[in-house]
Amino acid sequence: MMTTGFGFWDYFVFIAYAILILGVGLWVSRDKKGHEKNAEDYFLASKSLPWWAIGASLIAANISAEQFIGMSGSGFVLGLAIASYEWMAALTLIIVAKYFLPIFIEKGIYTIPEFIEKRYSSNLKTILAIFWLALYVFINLTSVLYLGGLAIETIMGVDMVYAIIGLALFAAAYSLYGGLSAVAWTDVIQVVFLVLGGLVTTYIALNTVSDGGGAMAGFSKVMEAAPDKFHMVIEKFNTDGSDNANYLNLPGIWVIVGGLWVANLYYWGFNQYIIQRTLAAKSLKESQKGILFAAFLKLIIPLVVVIPGIAAYVMINDPEIMARLGEAGQFKIPSSEQADRAYPWLLQFLPTGLKGVAFAALAAAIVSSLASMLNSTSTIFTMDIYREYINKNADDKTTVKVGRITAAVALVIAVLIAPMLDGLDQAFQYIQEYTGMVSPGILAVFLLGLFWKKTTNNAAIWGVLASLAIALFFKFVPIQGMEPWMHQMGMTFILTSLIIIVISYMEGKGTDNSKGIPLTKDLFKTSPGFNIGSFVVMIIMVILYTIFW
Repeated sequence: MMTTGFGFWDYFVFIAYAILILGVGLWVSRDKKGHEKNAEDYFLASKSLPWWAIGASLIAANISAEQFIGMSGSGFVLGLAIASYEWMAALTLIIVAKYFLPIFIEKGIYTIPEFIEKRYSSNLKTILAIFWLALYVFINLTSVLYLGGLAIETIMGVDMVYAIIGLALFAAAYSLYGGLSAVAWTDVIQVVFLVLGGLVTTYIALNTVSDGGGAMAGFSKVMEAAPDKFHMVIEKFNTDGSDNANYLNLPGIWVIVGGLWVANLYYWGFNQYIIQRTLAAKSLKESQKGILFAAFLKLIIPLVVVIPGIAAYVMINDPEIMARLGEAGQFKIPSSEQADRAYPWLLQFLPTGLKGVAFAALAAAIVSSLASMLNSTSTIFTMDIYREYINKNADDKTTVKVGRITAAVALVIAVLIAPMLDGLDQAFQYIQEYTGMVSPGILAVFLLGLFWKKTTNNAAIWGVLASLAIALFFKFVPIQGMEPWMHQMGMTFILTSLIIIVISYMEGKGTDNSKGIPLTKDLFKTSPGFNIGSFVVMIIMVILYTIFW
């Protein structure tokens, strides 16, 4: 009979993983003989990252408890449609690599707010820097800690508060001292655990569904038992004519051609803890290769984080399977109201040893994202607030010290807030929805700043402020047809862009702004290898959407 507890080999695997990560993190963090860490070493890994480290680190920073727990929960309720976040991200990454990154690297920036200063003004940079700090500390860090704590509590029975503290200390142990270099190089190991452990969980879940018949047989049975879970486009009405409640989260074809683009372009193009890896590359071409590698990895992520949720749905709705599992299902069975418990519920069915691998994968996803967010929080505060307003003449030693203190303070705040999220359901959708209230304005400011020379600073400031008011209006004032929050996000972006364009014309009388970015054809030129790889990614996407339309 299977049990919920960890065996000796589970603990062995997990402890070995923890020692490996801490050892590598501290080893790469050490000061080289005769050289003390400077700002570029700490915040941009000495600009020495190769493409494969960048690609792995991008995925490790992105995939967290938010995906493993939250997206599996959404897969449990919504089905494969939630995979649009992953598959469309692959295409978004290619756009970022070709059209955004060349400008950022040419500007030689450390942070995304720093670009805002060079393109617009210090005032707007400060407004956005404060916004990002609040977003990272109060939304991103807290949600990752909460979901990670929920997983550990569900799987191991450890009280959530202690689980949250343990995760925080683990991430802090190497990232606070070593900076981006420690984060990025350990991410290469983390992503191996993440993908391997995730695939093991998927295999065991599908194999369980087929009663030992293998993953392919299990996948066929899951598709047969829950065909409605394998449509990428969710219809507005059910077959009986009633409203489809899931449409509010993933509104049909508009997921592909509408509001999700706002979320994806904002997240992958202008999110400090994501873009910071690409700024740390040896060169622009190396960075672009790394992003292309991440795009390929994105195509397989739904196998790791969505399929297990669908498999869990089939398992608990099949009396024969549940009877076969017997007392193994000691954990509380997930429901549509507690969908985020689906992934932790599945882990109990893994055999000893593999359970440790899967749990290490989950821990890797959580800790790598925590470390990434901490490093980016400290980078923004130190470079855009501290060195701008508090100590303009800070030397490298002081700058690095302040960065470490900032990360520690942010982590303490997040640890105190995270337990308050207890009871949140489908956390992935919750995070996307509330981040989507502020991302449209930021995206409009960046896109127009990058590609329209007439955009003025005052127009950008008014646009950011107006976007919040527009988003709140759509959120709380019912308008026919605008119920899905993705529609609200897309319309907020359009209206904000129009406001910025109108004010820019009124202020600049149609002339180019002096800080406008000169764009040349050569700036966006990419290598043949990148172009071929990009086409392969797009072809695979077309095939996937055709099969699961």
